[in-house]
Amino acid sequence: MAGKPKERLQVVRPAKLDGVVRTAGERDVEVVAGTRTLPVVAGLRELLPGGGLRRGATIAVHTSSVLLAMLAAASKAGSWCAVVGLPSFNPVAAAEMGIALERLVLVPHPGTEWTTIVAAMLDGFDIVVTAPPGAIAPVVAGRLAARARQRGSVLMAAGSWAGADLTLAPVDGVWSGIGTGRGRLRHRELTVQARGRGAASAPREATLQLPEMTGVLPSIQAPPVTTGEQPEQAPVKLRRVG
Repeated sequence: MAGKPKERLQVVRPAKLDGVVRTAGERDVEVVAGTRTLPVVAGLRELLPGGGLRRGATIAVHTSSVLLAMLAAASKAGSWCAVVGLPSFNPVAAAEMGIALERLVLVPHPGTEWTTIVAAMLDGFDIVVTAPPGAIAPVVAGRLAARARQRGSVLMAAGSWAGADLTLAPVDGVWSGIGTGRGRLRHRELTVQARGRGAASAPREATLQLPEMTGVLPSIQAPPVTTGEQPEQAPVKLRRVG
Protein backbone atom coordinates (compact mmCIF):
# COMPACT_ATOMS: atom_id res chain seq x y z
CA MET A 1 0.00 0.00 0.00
CA ALA A 2 3.02 2.29 0.08
CA GLY A 3 3.62 4.77 -2.72
CA LYS A 4 1.87 7.70 -4.35
CA PRO A 5 -1.97 7.90 -4.46
CA LYS A 6 -2.10 6.86 -8.16
CA GLU A 7 0.10 3.85 -7.42
CA ARG A 8 -2.17 2.79 -4.55
CA LEU A 9 -5.23 3.07 -6.78
CA GLN A 10 -3.54 0.80 -9.32
CA VAL A 11 -3.19 -1.78 -6.54
CA VAL A 12 -6.82 -1.46 -5.44
CA ARG A 13 -8.36 -1.82 -8.91
CA PRO A 14 -6.70 -5.11 -9.95
CA ALA A 15 -7.62 -6.52 -6.52
CA LYS A 16 -11.28 -5.76 -7.38
CA LEU A 17 -11.69 -3.57 -4.30
CA ASP A 18 -12.61 -0.52 -6.35
CA GLY A 19 -16.25 0.13 -5.54
CA VAL A 20 -16.22 -2.24 -2.55
CA VAL A 21 -14.51 0.18 -0.18
CA ARG A 22 -16.84 3.15 0.12
CA THR A 23 -15.83 6.77 -0.07
CA ALA A 24 -15.95 8.74 3.17
CA GLY A 25 -19.04 10.66 2.02
CA GLU A 26 -20.96 7.51 1.08
CA ARG A 27 -20.02 5.86 4.34
CA ASP A 28 -21.12 8.83 6.47
CA VAL A 29 -24.62 8.56 5.00
CA GLU A 30 -24.76 4.84 5.79
CA VAL A 31 -23.55 5.34 9.37
CA VAL A 32 -26.13 8.03 10.09
CA ALA A 33 -28.89 5.88 8.60
CA GLY A 34 -27.69 2.66 10.26
CA THR A 35 -26.93 1.46 13.74
CA ARG A 36 -24.40 3.21 15.94
CA THR A 37 -23.36 -0.04 17.63
CA LEU A 38 -21.84 -3.11 15.99
CA PRO A 39 -22.65 -6.56 17.44
CA VAL A 40 -20.23 -8.74 19.41
CA VAL A 41 -20.41 -12.35 20.58
CA ALA A 42 -22.48 -12.94 23.71
CA GLY A 43 -19.54 -13.35 26.09
CA LEU A 44 -18.19 -9.86 25.29
CA ARG A 45 -21.42 -7.87 25.63
CA GLU A 46 -21.19 -7.27 29.36
CA LEU A 47 -17.70 -5.76 28.92
CA LEU A 48 -18.78 -3.09 26.44
CA PRO A 49 -20.97 -0.04 27.15
CA GLY A 50 -24.23 -0.59 25.32
CA GLY A 51 -23.43 -4.26 24.78
CA GLY A 52 -21.58 -3.76 21.50
CA LEU A 53 -18.85 -1.91 19.59
CA ARG A 54 -19.78 1.75 19.57
CA ARG A 55 -18.94 3.42 16.28
CA GLY A 56 -16.27 6.07 16.75
CA ALA A 57 -14.69 4.32 19.74
CA THR A 58 -11.01 3.47 20.21
CA ILE A 59 -10.40 0.15 21.96
CA ALA A 60 -7.09 -1.33 23.10
CA VAL A 61 -7.03 -5.14 23.27
CA HIS A 62 -4.17 -6.95 25.02
CA THR A 63 -4.81 -10.52 23.92
CA SER A 64 -5.03 -11.88 20.38
CA SER A 65 -7.85 -14.36 21.05
CA VAL A 66 -10.14 -11.61 22.35
CA LEU A 67 -9.16 -9.37 19.44
CA LEU A 68 -10.30 -12.07 17.01
CA ALA A 69 -13.50 -12.63 18.98
CA MET A 70 -14.27 -8.90 18.78
CA LEU A 71 -14.51 -9.11 14.98
CA ALA A 72 -16.59 -12.27 14.64
CA ALA A 73 -20.18 -11.11 15.11
CA ALA A 74 -19.74 -7.78 13.31
CA SER A 75 -18.16 -9.36 10.23
CA LYS A 76 -20.89 -12.02 10.11
CA ALA A 77 -23.49 -9.25 10.26
CA GLY A 78 -21.96 -7.56 7.18
CA SER A 79 -19.31 -5.20 8.58
CA TRP A 80 -15.99 -4.83 6.73
CA CYS A 81 -12.83 -5.22 8.81
CA ALA A 82 -9.23 -4.22 8.05
CA VAL A 83 -6.10 -5.45 9.84
CA VAL A 84 -3.02 -3.24 9.42
CA GLY A 85 0.52 -3.98 10.61
CA LEU A 86 -0.03 -7.47 12.02
CA PRO A 87 2.03 -9.88 9.86
CA SER A 88 1.40 -12.71 12.35
CA PHE A 89 -2.38 -12.42 11.92
CA ASN A 90 -3.61 -15.93 11.06
CA PRO A 91 -6.61 -16.16 8.68
CA VAL A 92 -7.17 -19.81 9.67
CA ALA A 93 -7.49 -18.85 13.33
CA ALA A 94 -9.76 -15.97 12.28
CA ALA A 95 -12.05 -18.34 10.40
CA GLU A 96 -12.12 -20.76 13.34
CA MET A 97 -13.17 -17.89 15.60
CA GLY A 98 -16.07 -17.13 13.24
CA ILE A 99 -14.76 -14.12 11.28
CA ALA A 100 -16.15 -13.79 7.75
CA LEU A 101 -12.97 -13.80 5.65
CA GLU A 102 -14.78 -12.44 2.59
CA ARG A 103 -15.15 -9.13 4.46
CA LEU A 104 -11.63 -9.04 5.89
CA VAL A 105 -8.74 -7.08 4.31
CA LEU A 106 -5.13 -7.54 5.47
CA VAL A 107 -2.25 -5.08 5.11
CA PRO A 108 0.51 -6.97 6.98
CA HIS A 109 3.44 -4.70 6.05
CA PRO A 110 2.37 -1.03 5.79
CA GLY A 111 5.97 0.21 6.07
CA THR A 112 6.53 3.91 6.58
CA GLU A 113 2.98 4.65 5.38
CA TRP A 114 1.39 3.11 8.48
CA THR A 115 -0.33 6.30 9.68
CA THR A 116 -1.62 7.18 6.20
CA ILE A 117 -2.97 3.68 5.58
CA VAL A 118 -4.74 3.44 8.95
CA ALA A 119 -6.34 6.84 8.35
CA ALA A 120 -7.49 5.76 4.87
CA MET A 121 -8.92 2.49 6.21
CA LEU A 122 -10.89 4.40 8.85
CA ASP A 123 -12.60 6.26 6.00
CA GLY A 124 -13.97 3.11 4.41
CA PHE A 125 -14.07 0.22 6.91
CA ASP A 126 -16.30 -0.43 9.91
CA ILE A 127 -13.52 -1.86 12.12
CA VAL A 128 -9.79 -1.19 11.72
CA VAL A 129 -7.40 -3.32 13.77
CA THR A 130 -3.82 -2.13 13.91
CA ALA A 131 -0.50 -2.54 15.69
CA PRO A 132 1.79 0.50 15.56
CA PRO A 133 5.27 -0.24 14.17
CA GLY A 134 6.74 1.23 17.34
CA ALA A 135 6.06 3.94 19.88
CA ILE A 136 3.78 6.61 18.45
CA ALA A 137 3.37 10.16 19.64
CA PRO A 138 0.19 10.86 21.61
CA VAL A 139 -0.71 13.52 19.05
CA VAL A 140 -0.71 10.88 16.26
CA ALA A 141 -2.82 8.52 18.36
CA GLY A 142 -5.20 11.39 19.07
CA ARG A 143 -5.56 12.27 15.39
CA LEU A 144 -6.37 8.71 14.40
CA ALA A 145 -8.88 8.39 17.25
CA ALA A 146 -10.49 11.65 16.14
CA ARG A 147 -10.73 10.31 12.60
CA ALA A 148 -12.46 7.17 13.86
CA ARG A 149 -15.01 9.34 15.70
CA GLN A 150 -15.58 11.51 12.64
CA ARG A 151 -16.04 8.57 10.25
CA GLY A 152 -17.97 6.32 12.59
CA SER A 153 -15.38 3.53 12.51
CA VAL A 154 -14.09 1.43 15.39
CA LEU A 155 -10.32 1.77 15.88
CA MET A 156 -8.99 -1.33 17.62
CA ALA A 157 -5.37 -1.37 18.75
CA ALA A 158 -3.49 -4.64 19.34
CA GLY A 159 -1.86 -3.57 22.59
CA SER A 160 -1.65 -0.24 24.37
CA TRP A 161 -3.09 2.94 22.89
CA ALA A 162 -2.82 6.39 24.48
CA GLY A 163 -6.25 7.81 25.27
CA ALA A 164 -8.21 4.65 24.40
CA ASP A 165 -11.90 4.77 25.34
CA LEU A 166 -11.71 1.19 26.57
CA THR A 167 -8.90 -1.27 27.36
CA LEU A 168 -9.44 -5.04 27.49
CA ALA A 169 -6.77 -7.15 29.22
CA PRO A 170 -6.69 -10.77 30.42
CA VAL A 171 -6.49 -11.35 34.17
CA ASP A 172 -6.74 -15.14 34.28
CA GLY A 173 -6.85 -18.04 31.83
CA VAL A 174 -7.30 -21.80 31.80
CA TRP A 175 -6.50 -24.22 28.96
CA SER A 176 -8.29 -27.59 28.86
CA GLY A 177 -7.52 -30.75 26.95
CA ILE A 178 -4.11 -32.00 28.05
CA GLY A 179 -4.21 -35.38 29.79
CA THR A 180 -1.40 -36.96 31.80
CA GLY A 181 1.52 -36.43 29.47
CA ARG A 182 -0.48 -36.44 26.25
CA GLY A 183 -3.46 -34.92 24.50
CA ARG A 184 -4.12 -31.62 22.81
CA LEU A 185 -5.41 -28.20 23.81
CA ARG A 186 -9.11 -28.11 23.01
CA HIS A 187 -10.61 -25.15 24.78
CA ARG A 188 -9.68 -21.97 26.61
CA GLU A 189 -11.51 -20.23 29.42
CA LEU A 190 -10.32 -16.63 29.70
CA THR A 191 -11.25 -13.95 32.22
CA VAL A 192 -10.99 -10.44 30.75
CA GLN A 193 -11.17 -7.10 32.51
CA ALA A 194 -12.43 -3.93 30.84
CA ARG A 195 -11.38 -0.46 32.01
CA GLY A 196 -12.20 2.80 30.31
CA ARG A 197 -13.59 6.27 30.47
CA GLY A 198 -17.03 7.73 30.97
CA ALA A 199 -19.67 4.99 31.05
CA ALA A 200 -16.88 2.39 31.12
CA SER A 201 -14.92 3.89 34.03
CA ALA A 202 -15.97 1.16 36.48
CA PRO A 203 -13.91 -2.02 35.89
CA ARG A 204 -15.87 -4.98 34.53
CA GLU A 205 -14.89 -8.63 34.23
CA ALA A 206 -16.25 -11.46 32.12
CA THR A 207 -15.22 -15.06 31.59
CA LEU A 208 -15.16 -16.15 27.95
CA GLN A 209 -15.16 -19.58 26.34
CA LEU A 210 -12.80 -19.49 23.34
CA PRO A 211 -13.71 -20.72 20.87
CA GLU A 212 -17.41 -20.76 21.76
CA MET A 213 -18.51 -24.37 22.18
CA THR A 214 -21.37 -23.71 19.75
CA GLY A 215 -19.12 -21.88 17.28
CA VAL A 216 -17.35 -22.91 14.09
CA LEU A 217 -15.13 -25.53 15.70
CA PRO A 218 -16.96 -28.80 16.52
CA SER A 219 -16.74 -30.19 20.01
CA ILE A 220 -14.29 -33.08 20.30
CA GLN A 221 -15.73 -36.38 21.50
CA ALA A 222 -13.61 -38.84 23.46
CA PRO A 223 -12.90 -42.08 21.50
CA PRO A 224 -14.85 -45.16 22.64
CA VAL A 225 -13.05 -47.47 25.05
CA THR A 226 -12.54 -50.99 23.69
CA THR A 227 -11.94 -54.19 25.67
CA GLY A 228 -8.55 -54.29 27.30
CA GLU A 229 -7.95 -50.51 27.05
CA GLN A 230 -7.87 -48.14 29.98
CA PRO A 231 -10.04 -45.03 29.76
CA GLU A 232 -8.21 -41.77 29.22
CA GLN A 233 -7.63 -39.84 32.42
CA ALA A 234 -9.57 -36.66 33.07
CA PRO A 235 -8.16 -33.58 31.28
CA VAL A 236 -5.78 -31.38 33.21
CA LYS A 237 -6.38 -27.63 33.17
CA LEU A 238 -3.38 -25.37 32.67
CA ARG A 239 -3.76 -21.99 34.32
CA ARG A 240 -1.97 -18.82 33.33
CA VAL A 241 -2.34 -15.68 35.40
CA GLY A 242 -1.66 -12.27 33.86
